[in-house]
Amino acid sequence: MRHRAKLGWSALLLLGLAFPFVAADDYQLTVMSTAYIYAIATVGLNLITGYTGQFNLAHSGFMAVGAYTVGILTVDYQVSFWLAFALSGLAAAGLGFFVGLVSLRLKTHYFSIFTMCVGYIMYLLIEKWESLTHGAGGIVGIPAPESFAGLDFSEPRTQYYLVLVFLAASMWLMHRIIASLLGRTFMAIRNGDELAQALGINLMRNKLLAFMLSVFFAGLAGGLYAGYVRFLGPDIARIEQTFDMTMYMLVGGIGTMLGPLLGAIGMPWLTQQLQFLQDYRFVVFGPLLVVLVIFLPRGVVGTWMAWRRRKAPLSKAAPAARVAGVKEVSRA
Repeated sequence: MRHRAKLGWSALLLLGLAFPFVAADDYQLTVMSTAYIYAIATVGLNLITGYTGQFNLAHSGFMAVGAYTVGILTVDYQVSFWLAFALSGLAAAGLGFFVGLVSLRLKTHYFSIFTMCVGYIMYLLIEKWESLTHGAGGIVGIPAPESFAGLDFSEPRTQYYLVLVFLAASMWLMHRIIASLLGRTFMAIRNGDELAQALGINLMRNKLLAFMLSVFFAGLAGGLYAGYVRFLGPDIARIEQTFDMTMYMLVGGIGTMLGPLLGAIGMPWLTQQLQFLQDYRFVVFGPLLVVLVIFLPRGVVGTWMAWRRRKAPLSKAAPAARVAGVKEVSRA
């Protein structure tokens, strides 16, 4: 099983490496690179929502914190991109510590409502605090990542591979977290606070850690986004961005490793294919999502995994039945 999983992930990586050679133009590279960036943020949201059971509606706000950390430091203070990028995740995680310290005392929908309010406050601060964030006009002229090992990251293809490297690293790191004792602790909390406490788990400490790790990924995604598009506006902090990432999780499969990745890559391409419908594309897109949620409530990957689990006992039972039949025949 593990061997097959490794082969599957390797195949996905090879497809990612080969994509620039089959892409029709730079626009397709841009669409895919942006999808990769949002996949990193969605993987982070999946950690706190899918694996820990806390629905954070301020996730796009923390992505904006990472993006504006890069934008402000590089444009206003001439800090190198790589140093600003390293600080983007730390800035989001640091702010996440204080937000989580307050919000995680709440449970279920109360936590979600509180984080929604926090996210809206973050959006208003970005829009109104002109002396720091440049206000509604946004930050223009963010420099591309400095060249490294002779690679010019101002070119679309090298930018694509840079984002792909960070996506692969994020997926590997998330896999290590989920497969560890810490990941099982998060899942125990998701299954019930009382059960987790009975196992001796410190709820507040582990929820806070999951929250900080989650927004750390969002901050890194925001930092990459700033260096890629090289312009920032307050819209990156809108709650609609969090809803988009939630949709990617639900379609792909919440609480799975592969689901958020496939959702974050597949859904933008689906919307691109529906561009010919212009103003009517959401009339088609909306019912498609409703049908998907009704018939595949666990998402594409979640449904496939559930089918595999149901199939496994049957495949194990079949050889046992054949052995029992042979024994009966030999006795006769």
